[in-house]
Amino acid sequence: MKATTTLKEKMMNILKMISAVLLTICVTACVSQDSYYNAGEYRKPVAPTSYDVTPQVIYRIDDHRYVSIENYDHCNGQNYYIDTKAGIRTEIMRGNLSQYQGRLSIADPTGLNIVIPEAPGGTCGDKGCNAYLGYSTDGGRTFKYKKYMQSGSPHIDSVNYSILVAKDGFYLVKKISQTNGSTSVTKYPLVPSIDLEKPYPPDLHDEYLSEKPLPLLRTPSGQDRFTCDSSIHPSNLPPAK
Repeated sequence: MKATTTLKEKMMNILKMISAVLLTICVTACVSQDSYYNAGEYRKPVAPTSYDVTPQVIYRIDDHRYVSIENYDHCNGQNYYIDTKAGIRTEIMRGNLSQYQGRLSIADPTGLNIVIPEAPGGTCGDKGCNAYLGYSTDGGRTFKYKKYMQSGSPHIDSVNYSILVAKDGFYLVKKISQTNGSTSVTKYPLVPSIDLEKPYPPDLHDEYLSEKPLPLLRTPSGQDRFTCDSSIHPSNLPPAK
């Protein structure tokens, strides 16, 4: 009986050690992701393998403003905000932006406010992964980043989100009921140089508008979702190891 008890105790200790290791990995992953954005890592140039693929326009605002993906494999690559009239070409979040399955309407008539969300794929464990959106108040020349969702499967849960960009801010709409379609709505202010992760300038604040009707905001092109042809992949992939 004593030997059996000792074996059980050993097994319990092993399970506790495994749980502790998994928890540490999950927490470290979330902290590393936050550090990536907070430290500006998303803006640093990288030198990935140069893939022989044609750029894809994955989101079009109008005839001269769009988001493209370049140097990619199965829609996972380098993403750029481009304004051909203003001569703007800004690298934004890397990865597969088309994993964001929600709606996106960019309808600021001044052209200054731009919002681009992400929704990482895969699973994230019990703690979940943070999903960010990039926002610009200078017509896409520069972007700052804000966490808008924490989820175990951001790419799946993103279908419940809509982001509507207006002249004075953007609306983050989240469906909270699949039965009656009820939503929560937060409007974030957008003014030049604002940092949504820091205290706002005087007289600016978030607005909670769940009980109020939303304005009709429509992207000039009519597009309201990312699209990417995932069947396209480079022919010069490095050989598998």
